[in-house]
Amino acid sequence: MHLTKRHYLMTGGAVLLAAALTVSAATLRAGSDPVMVPERTAIHVTLDQAVATNQSRPGDHFDATVSEPVVVNGKTVIPQGAHAEGLVVDSRQSGRLKGRARLQLALQSVDVNGQNYDVRTIAHPRIGRNHKKRNWEWIGGSAAGGAVIGALAGGGTGALIGGPVGAGAGATVALVTGKKDIKLRAETPLKFELAEPVTINVKG
Repeated sequence: MHLTKRHYLMTGGAVLLAAALTVSAATLRAGSDPVMVPERTAIHVTLDQAVATNQSRPGDHFDATVSEPVVVNGKTVIPQGAHAEGLVVDSRQSGRLKGRARLQLALQSVDVNGQNYDVRTIAHPRIGRNHKKRNWEWIGGSAAGGAVIGALAGGGTGALIGGPVGAGAGATVALVTGKKDIKLRAETPLKFELAEPVTINVKG
């Protein structure tokens, strides 16, 4: 097979390009230092979007921004402002008269210098407020108010009638206003802890 000058030039160019890429990769590796971030290290972030038990479902993802640099042995391993992605582990809506809301989040990855690193974090659940005390205040307070109105209107018999009517009204108010969902707005600060170490390449 007869090779022309053009073939030689193309072959030479390809060899030079491969050599340049090899040198660049070696330089990049030489300029980075792998640092192990130990278990239980805290990662502070702020939410880039809202997360709520009446909207988010298990398996949904959310975006966040690292709000404090993670420093190991004097080296900044995860800089402030790094992008992070998280996962909704558990999300349960609040009931109206009973059943607390529950929200459990975990970080899945952080981006450092254009490289994505998978992380595993401990997921502490958030539990919504209890309904019982508030509902009994609504129902009991409305029953008392109904009894007073009934007594003024019709004496003792009126009080007997007014009490149950007031209690029913209070139960209705508690039913309508009783949902206690957990709602985290955008820019809400959150703290996660690593469940296992992760090694991140830090530029020297």
